[in-house]
Amino acid sequence: MMKKAVAGGGGATAAPGIPVRYMLRLSWKLVIGVCIILCLMAFLRLQYSLSYSDSEPGLSPPTSFVRHRSRFMSSYEFEGNAKIAFLFLARRNLPLDFLWGSFFENADVGNFSVYIHAEPGFVFDESTTKSSFFYNRQLKNSIKVAWGESSMIEAERLLLGAALEDPANQRFVLLSESCVPLYNFSYIYNYLMASPRSFVDSFLDNKEGRYNQKMAPVIPKNKWRKGSQWITVIRKHAEVIVDDQVIFPTFQKFCKRRPMVDASKGKLNLKLQKQHNCIPDEHYVPTLLAMNDLEDEIEQRPVTYTLWNQSMSNMETKGWHPITFRHADAGPQQIRRIKGINHVYYDTEFRTEWCSNNGTLVPCFLFARKFSQGAAMRLLSEGVVGQSGTPFIAGHFALS
Repeated sequence: MMKKAVAGGGGATAAPGIPVRYMLRLSWKLVIGVCIILCLMAFLRLQYSLSYSDSEPGLSPPTSFVRHRSRFMSSYEFEGNAKIAFLFLARRNLPLDFLWGSFFENADVGNFSVYIHAEPGFVFDESTTKSSFFYNRQLKNSIKVAWGESSMIEAERLLLGAALEDPANQRFVLLSESCVPLYNFSYIYNYLMASPRSFVDSFLDNKEGRYNQKMAPVIPKNKWRKGSQWITVIRKHAEVIVDDQVIFPTFQKFCKRRPMVDASKGKLNLKLQKQHNCIPDEHYVPTLLAMNDLEDEIEQRPVTYTLWNQSMSNMETKGWHPITFRHADAGPQQIRRIKGINHVYYDTEFRTEWCSNNGTLVPCFLFARKFSQGAAMRLLSEGVVGQSGTPFIAGHFALS
């Protein structure tokens, strides 16, 4: 058997070694190749995160909540006179336009703007509103809205999106067609501008079972929140709401209202009542802000007062609904009571939220609902809005 000679001595010569220069060149090519692969994987991961809302339920969610730069001008980029954007969510017209007209008459037009989401095609002009402040302020891209459906929060997002186009708008107040102001314009303006925070009702509520397990893992249960839809937000948070591409589609799929009991449907009611029940507008904004880790930037309470009818008989047939204030209920004593409230108690969290503005105790509410036309006329005739009202002074607990 023939054997190859081992190195050493005069046998066969060893194979020449690989040049060092060649090894270095190969190493650099490998490093560059790995970097390109990692960058490509990161890009694909980002695209997956943004498009996850269109994927099938049950797939793994993005490991982190992706934030991207908003297309709107942010607060820190704006210099000038800041405005409050009043966003009215109306079914058709504004029945209390005469009251709001008086409210805006005593304001500097450079301090506010008005936007209305109404029925598609409805136009606010001399024939449909008593106040010129509402002329042509309706959105051109409004949609059909149904209570208890995701179309409600879609309309809110449309209002915020329209208002964000004006960089002067720095505070955004969502109002219903039955809302009334409790103070004059200057008090409300100074109250909102004095705070760097949003006012968003937000609390834990595990009693009603509104959370749908199918939302996981996009929305984990520990981020699920409840609150009033009537929010007042700073520009940064308005951008987060409008730019959201993940949480809103999840609400559209899995947060839907259960139909009310209808005697005419007989036994079919049993099947209908087994459906999961979720009211999107009571959960979307507080849950979205929690998902974005922004809860430390909000006052976890609303600035719009609502009195709820919580009787069991009403709950069994219709669900809880806000009580409507009529002419007899809108006297000075009732209004003083609402304006005198300085804390909100959340029984699901055993939490008392003392109402503060930038660390100073203040009255809780700037607006109230639901008010009839008769009640609004009484408020106007008795000077609740207009030129009356105690000036808001930062650092002072003011009541009127």
